[in-house]
Amino acid sequence: MLSRLLPALAALALAVLTAGCGGGPARDPAAEGSPERSASATPAASEAGGETFESDVELARSLGEDFWRRRFEADGLRYEPLRDFIAYQPLKGPACAGEPALPNNAFYCPEGHFVAFDERWMREMNDRLGDASIYLIILHEIGHAVQAQTMSDFRLNVERELQADCYAGGALGTLVSAGALNAEEGDEEELLINLASAGDPSDAWWRPDAHGTAGQRQQAFAGGYNQGVDSC
Repeated sequence: MLSRLLPALAALALAVLTAGCGGGPARDPAAEGSPERSASATPAASEAGGETFESDVELARSLGEDFWRRRFEADGLRYEPLRDFIAYQPLKGPACAGEPALPNNAFYCPEGHFVAFDERWMREMNDRLGDASIYLIILHEIGHAVQAQTMSDFRLNVERELQADCYAGGALGTLVSAGALNAEEGDEEELLINLASAGDPSDAWWRPDAHGTAGQRQQAFAGGYNQGVDSC
């Protein structure tokens, strides 16, 4: 999972910067002393997962939460682990604040501090678009859990979603550079295709459920991947 990722995402980030988007200089992924880039998984976590759908799901969750635990600790803070991580079947998912779980969806519920996902839908995404979809979806939802703990405030929902994409990129970039995830040829294409497939129409910016266009989502993810979560 995940080796030729960096060249494509680095090129995408360069295109973003030359198009006029703001941001600081990119950091060296292997920079010594960076708490973000020094995060690593235990050998057991790396070796036990990544061979099946179920193990990819568990690995994405465990590595994602371990990354944020270490990141919070580096800032003298405490990351509150998810209370639950729920795979559900369509129309049988957990409610959140009185709202039913939707099919073909994944979400973070701040009231219960849990992440839930439609298992059949995620399996279909995995089969159709590759296992990168699992890591993108789960790291994105964990990003929302981080927003809840840092009391992040947004004027528009699309800003919240793009930051979660950036957080997912930052976490994934760290895990790849630290060797916690192995990579395979074509993984970067999987990531960019996954992001593009989930993009909104260009006129959806103001919608309460807006997540960003394909290009905006790719740019947000690439920015986090190349510059780390501090850039988000």
